[in-house]
Amino acid sequence: MTTASLPHASGSSAPILDVANIEVIYDHVILVLKGVSLTVQQGGIVALLGANGAGKTTTLKAISNLLRAERGDVTKGAILFDGEEVQALSPNALVTRGCIQVMEGRHCFGHLTVEENLLTGAFTRHDGWGAVKADLEKVYDYFPRLRERRSSQAGYTSGGEQQMCAIGRALMSRPKMILLDEPSMGLAPQLVEQIFEIVKEINAKEGVSILLAEQNTNVALRYATYGYILESGRVVMDGDADALRQNEDVKEFYLGVAGDGRKSFREVKHYKRRKRWLN
Repeated sequence: MTTASLPHASGSSAPILDVANIEVIYDHVILVLKGVSLTVQQGGIVALLGANGAGKTTTLKAISNLLRAERGDVTKGAILFDGEEVQALSPNALVTRGCIQVMEGRHCFGHLTVEENLLTGAFTRHDGWGAVKADLEKVYDYFPRLRERRSSQAGYTSGGEQQMCAIGRALMSRPKMILLDEPSMGLAPQLVEQIFEIVKEINAKEGVSILLAEQNTNVALRYATYGYILESGRVVMDGDADALRQNEDVKEFYLGVAGDGRKSFREVKHYKRRKRWLN
C-alpha cells in the first residue's frame, strides 16, 4: 500500500471528490495539514481514520469550506468536487452543489422541534413544498424514531436521536455527498451500529457518497470500502477497507489486536517509533 490516492482513483468514472495535496494553516502560522490527498468515488463510502488531533475534522472543514470561520486557510493544493475546483466557494454555495457536512457533536437547533430541524436542511432548495414533504417522509422512513419525536424540541432528545436528526437534516438538502464527522461519538455501541446501518442503506438506495471521519476504526472499516489513515496532518497509509483491517500495524495500533500477544505498557507507550509506515 502507498500513501498516494491514485490506485483508488483508477475507476471508470470520475471521482465525486478529489483532494490533491492540500496544506492548511491556522492563524497564518500553525501548519495543520501537510500535503493531504484523498479520493472518494461516486457512490463510495470512504473512511478517514486517525487518533484525536490527527487532522480529520480539519480535512472535512477544508472540503466544506468552513475553515475561514476558525481563521484557517487552504494555502496549497486543490479540492475538486463533482469535477470542479471548489475551495473558493462559500459554504452555502457548496451545499447547493450537493456537498454537506454533518458536524461533530451533531449541532441541532435545540429550541426547534425535530421536524423544524429537518426542514432547515431544505433551505437551499427551490423545488417546491411537495418535493420537500416527500423527502421529509423519506427521512422518517430511514429514521422511524424521528417520526415519533417529530414534535419534540431537539434539545430534549437523546444523543442518538440528535445524530439521526443531523443526518436526516443533511439528507433533506438532496446531497450528492455527505461528510460525516465522528458520528459514533458519545453513543452506545448498539446505537452506533444502528446509525451506521442506516448510513449504509442511504448510500446504497440514494447513491449518496460518504466521507466518514472516525476514531472508531473497527466500525468504520466494516462499513467503508476504502480508508485513509492520518497521522499528524499527513496521510500515512491508505487502501481497501478489508486490507487495512488485516494489516498488522492497523490491527495493533488502531484495532487493539496484537499479532504476537499482548504488548506491555512500555512497548505501547513508544509505539510511534515502531510504526513501519513512518520509517
